[in-house]
Amino acid sequence: MYWTLELASKLEDAPWPATKEELIDYAVRSGLSLEVIENLEEIEDEGDVYDSIEDIWPDYPSKDDFLFNEDEY
Repeated sequence: MYWTLELASKLEDAPWPATKEELIDYAVRSGLSLEVIENLEEIEDEGDVYDSIEDIWPDYPSKDDFLFNEDEY
């Protein structure tokens, strides 16, 4: 399983919180790429509920990780 920023960003609009099965269903219905679906299928699942993409990919960058000052614009 590998995540990239592009792949993980496809799940930003997913119906959080969600189980692995719900995320796979969302990915299929939304027409997300096969790589996203395969990554979701590879998650070791014990019935966990995920609150955000950070629960699946802890290294997912947040808005705070970017040096962008919204007050300037």
